[in-house]
Amino acid sequence: MKTTLVLAMTADGKIADVTKSPPTFGSDRDYAHMVEQILLADVVLVGSGTLLDGNESSEVREPDRALIQARIDRGQTPQPPQIICSRSGKIDPQLPFFSQPIERWLLTTKKGSLDWIERASFGRVLVCETADGSDIDWQAVKVKLAELGVENICFLGGSELAASLFAADFIDELWLTICPFIYGGSAAPSPVSGVGFTSDLAPRLRLLSVDRVEQELFLHYQVEKKSEDIPPT
Repeated sequence: MKTTLVLAMTADGKIADVTKSPPTFGSDRDYAHMVEQILLADVVLVGSGTLLDGNESSEVREPDRALIQARIDRGQTPQPPQIICSRSGKIDPQLPFFSQPIERWLLTTKKGSLDWIERASFGRVLVCETADGSDIDWQAVKVKLAELGVENICFLGGSELAASLFAADFIDELWLTICPFIYGGSAAPSPVSGVGFTSDLAPRLRLLSVDRVEQELFLHYQVEKKSEDIPPT
């Protein structure tokens, strides 16, 4: 199973401005790149906070019909199911997300599932919790998704969930677009939040490729597993 994190950030490492409004700095090419990664995946994983920021998921629409047809030719569904991760399960059922023509799954704890088990809002409710029920057990998530035939996950954020996934050694690759803007400010969020990592425990990356398209850089990284060592350069 492979999990690929796809994100764009400003040149100073911000994913939103100081008001935390939805990002608008990515180009049409960056959007097209995200769509390509979404349509390669078996499922898309998004944190509930990111969903609330935009009110909708990243549904692929008609201009990308050729890519949708390529999915169908590979034996995949036209759109990958969208997995919303929420420990609490507190998601507004009136969000436009629930009217989109996509398959929706919820990843949560037993407590977080209580409001959704009897509803048709989510096609699947996946309960994968730690022993004390307070958080998501990511190793259990891997097992559960493997049982469902999931091989490729496209993870689109947000920053708190990214911190949890990096800490759990859950992310395998990173596609990072560097956009030509400076947002600044300590209140502007970065791609990974949480408590942070010390230098000896920080996830390490191996650069696989660099592509420049006009004023943007598209960086492709492999995330080193904790059991691996990066050879000296």
